Amino acid sequence: MYQGETILSGGIRRENSLTMSQYTDLELQLKSVKYRKALLKYIKLANAGHTGGDLSCTDILNVLYNDVLGVTPENFAIRHRNRFVQSKGHSVEALYVVLADKGFFPESDLETMCQYQSKYVGHPTRKVKGIEFNTGALGHGLSITAGIALAAKMDKTENYVFTLLGDGELAEGSNYEAAMMAAHYKLDNLVAILDHNTLQITGRNREVCSPYPIDEKFKAFGWEVVSVDGNSIPDLRKIFHELPAAKSKPTLIIANTVKGKGVSYMEDEKKWHHGVPSDEQYKQAMDELDALEKKLVKHSIVN
Repeated sequence: MYQGETILSGGIRRENSLTMSQYTDLELQLKSVKYRKALLKYIKLANAGHTGGDLSCTDILNVLYNDVLGVTPENFAIRHRNRFVQSKGHSVEALYVVLADKGFFPESDLETMCQYQSKYVGHPTRKVKGIEFNTGALGHGLSITAGIALAAKMDKTENYVFTLLGDGELAEGSNYEAAMMAAHYKLDNLVAILDHNTLQITGRNREVCSPYPIDEKFKAFGWEVVSVDGNSIPDLRKIFHELPAAKSKPTLIIANTVKGKGVSYMEDEKKWHHGVPSDEQYKQAMDELDALEKKLVKHSIVN
């Protein structure tokens, strides 16, 4: 792992590594609660959203943007920096909330989400500041990021390229073409993160179209595969800052998550793949998240 940044000829500044923030684990855990509350708020206002997948990947996005990528509105136009493409584009509400927190746009903009003529639509679009690529047609993100990672290798830069995949998305064959190409070109600057919550819109992955064994398939293509608790801030921070997992190999991080994480009645329920809580359900969700926030704050005071 490299840290810091390099001044290239002509005075161009390049982000050349994974960053490491000054946030504590507890501070990032509090951010995850804040993000979950915000995304539920805007899903409720929009009367639309992919709630379960948003909640399962919130911690991953939190750690990426606040502890790893080093991407800001100020350096977004720099060519050689770390990049992130959200392949599972239907979980865009969580990404919007994180980008707003990073200062790419005012959070109040999200009050228009999914409304007529709003650019904050239900899948990532480059019309929104901070979005790298339009996604949502599943199976494209890994191909896109493999190409970006190859270009970075050709430019002899040290930036990383990340993509977040859904586990149901692995039914798309283009993923395996990209996996083969990435291993062939030894793209150890490419990191695919799998939001492995085991559910898709119609049921368990294993029952709908089994992708298993995921680890052995990617290993057979020539990838280094590691697993992590995808809802654990400390575990995510540790695994990201040990990259690359292997020299000359792309990395697949299987992040084992819970669909609907943080809201008791949504957790591990396929019906919350998308769905909008009723007023009563919304209140219960916010009460649960408020209680978790108070518990974390109390813990910080005691310690």
